[in-house]
Amino acid sequence: MFKIKALDHVALSVRDVGSSAQWYADVLGFKRQHEGMWDGVPIFVGNGGAAIALFPACEEIGSASHDRAAVRTLHFAFRADRENFLRAQDELRERAIPFDFQDHEISHSIYFRDPDGHQIEITTYEL
Repeated sequence: MFKIKALDHVALSVRDVGSSAQWYADVLGFKRQHEGMWDGVPIFVGNGGAAIALFPACEEIGSASHDRAAVRTLHFAFRADRENFLRAQDELRERAIPFDFQDHEISHSIYFRDPDGHQIEITTYEL
């Protein structure tokens, strides 16, 4: 069985990414992280041990091009070391649970869904 190291971040869709980033800075003392990556979207804010990825909510409800039509939680991410990141992929394959791999330049992630449709990410910064 693979082991999860920590909850890495929660991805939220928000009405105003800049205002939300400032709110988390003012209220929780979070600082911007990974600035200059991904053309500024998402904006990551955190305190080193926890982070939030802020995505813009779609203006057009029901937009087929986005999975963020409402202000809601997008996914939650667990952090793993490289060995357990690879082990997780093997175990998901064995269980016939489909997943997608993404290279985020600073990290690698896999995405899959729980039985209720919640998206889960396992990420590693050990590239």
